[in-house]
Amino acid sequence: MGIQVEDLKNFKAEKDFFIGIDSDGCAFDSMEIKHKECFCPAVIKHYNLQAVSKYAREVWDFVNLYSKTRGCNRFNAVTTALELLSSRKETIARGVDVPDLPGLDSWKQRESKLGNPALIAEVERNSDADLKRCLAWSLEVNERIADLVMNIPPFPLVRESLAKIREKADVIVVSQTPLEALEREWKEQDIDQYVQLIAGQELGTKSEHLAFASGGKYSAGKVLMIGDAPGDYKAARDNNALFFPVNPGAEEDSWELFYNEAIDRFFDGTYEGDFEVSLIDRFNSYLPENPPWEA
Repeated sequence: MGIQVEDLKNFKAEKDFFIGIDSDGCAFDSMEIKHKECFCPAVIKHYNLQAVSKYAREVWDFVNLYSKTRGCNRFNAVTTALELLSSRKETIARGVDVPDLPGLDSWKQRESKLGNPALIAEVERNSDADLKRCLAWSLEVNERIADLVMNIPPFPLVRESLAKIREKADVIVVSQTPLEALEREWKEQDIDQYVQLIAGQELGTKSEHLAFASGGKYSAGKVLMIGDAPGDYKAARDNNALFFPVNPGAEEDSWELFYNEAIDRFFDGTYEGDFEVSLIDRFNSYLPENPPWEA
């Protein structure tokens, strides 16, 4: 059944330092294949977007790969993408009815554990059509990922970095990917040995993962989040943690910097300040906020 929220809350500090690390797009080069081959085709199918499939793909990729919303939870992604698609001139010109999802929006407002188990439980209580459609989409996404996404190694120097940080830090995975996929992918590459816990979308937001596992257990300046998306940075700052960005499109360079310099800086207390600020400034330049078709 995997770990539960209580396992995060009961996490005991064994080392003086704590590091949370994202998975998709950060440790693994798996974002492109998952979104382009699994998520988006299922969105087009379940939301009847065949007549604007080209534009649906552009929108989906922008929301999930090439913008400030990169790496967001799948249920936030689907509402954001459909809203953007419905306002595109091409969609309007073709008379395509892109659904809005008030039932899904309502559920998201009252639920932080945005994963299939929580959605299944909600559908059992509430026969809302939006939730049923979204669940069917999400289940198919997981089936597509399990069938297609395999044999993807971590980025170069991820394995070496994990071995190095584990000597002095407690390490957990902090992700919005379903736990089943996380456990399978980390075990398949034999890097699960370097982390003590793997937290997926079923256990809440990334901010909650960090708060539950590290809150009040480590000294200031000794908690670090590694991620490739603005949501990872937000999770770090929500918990007064430091942040190391893995820059989208420059992941190999990022991991080389982490392994050769950033790890030592984190452990010797020279990471915070100008070094971290320069990394975050560069990270912020990689992802736009506004879609290119609105330029």
